[in-house]
Amino acid sequence: MQAQVPNSPYVGLWTRLEGFQPSELADLINERRAVRLGLLRNTIHLVTARDGLALYPLFPATLERTLKSSPFGRNLVGVDLSAVVAQARVWLQEKPRTFSELGKLLQQQWPDRDPTSLAYVIRHLIPIVQVPPRGIWGKSGQPTWTSAEHWLGRTPAAKPSHEKLVRRYLAAFGPASVADVTAWSGLTGLRDVVEKLRPKLRTFQDERGRELFDVPDGPLPDANTPAPPRFLPEYDNLLIGHADRTRVIDYAYRYVIFTGTLLVDGFVQATWTIKRGRNAATLTIEPLRRLSKADRVAVAEEGERLLAFAASEASGRVVRITAVASSPPQAPQLRR
Repeated sequence: MQAQVPNSPYVGLWTRLEGFQPSELADLINERRAVRLGLLRNTIHLVTARDGLALYPLFPATLERTLKSSPFGRNLVGVDLSAVVAQARVWLQEKPRTFSELGKLLQQQWPDRDPTSLAYVIRHLIPIVQVPPRGIWGKSGQPTWTSAEHWLGRTPAAKPSHEKLVRRYLAAFGPASVADVTAWSGLTGLRDVVEKLRPKLRTFQDERGRELFDVPDGPLPDANTPAPPRFLPEYDNLLIGHADRTRVIDYAYRYVIFTGTLLVDGFVQATWTIKRGRNAATLTIEPLRRLSKADRVAVAEEGERLLAFAASEASGRVVRITAVASSPPQAPQLRR
């Protein structure tokens, strides 16, 4: 699950699973059965420990290429990165460290280099995990890292499988194209993998003639099947799991993925935020289009359930649906 925002996976699981409780995921993280690490598209994902060790070895070439093309990599031209990695492993095994702390330590050996760039070598070239309390519901902490091998007591898989990754993707997001799998994973060269799997997959064509693939038992509900309102967290994989995101979100509203979104009839129709005060919490829903009266009632009811989950400690909980947004949201300003 996409997990740049530490609490996002909790909301993502709540919206998908009946009766989900935050302690269920928090326990898995504390017991080292689930971890948060850089994976697909070099972004932070929450995965089981088993998946983390099985999937990470598929991505080193992509991560190394990303490092070389980044400002961090350009700041380190001429540095023996293998030596940086070896020294960083020693310090990460002593104790989990923040990037700031690790960068300062590495700069002691490479004093003419930028400490942040030295630290980000580790982010790209070593499987590292964020450790609790970061990622624990109701708690907070700086992003603090250690190696996956040290944290889990096991090494990544020796023979990773692209085929398993593609099948897992299709089971969640199929029918989908090769371009969709590529956009979701950040990996290239997947056409050959899909062709190898072709005899074990179903194929379709979409309205534009593109070939789509799916697992044999993937459900295909009727187009008229009702889809009740569902609240999604920031960057949810449902929104970014395809090359063509207009399957679920209008192009004009593509930037709303940076905040919470609301599906109405399976399509992004609003954004949402929760503001907490003293013993109170307000869920504000901002529609992107006019909602019918029936939809507003269903959205409000689902919003009350979201507040009961996400702000259970608040004695006063209010769901507020605003007027329709006057214009599509713009791209967020990047911090320099």
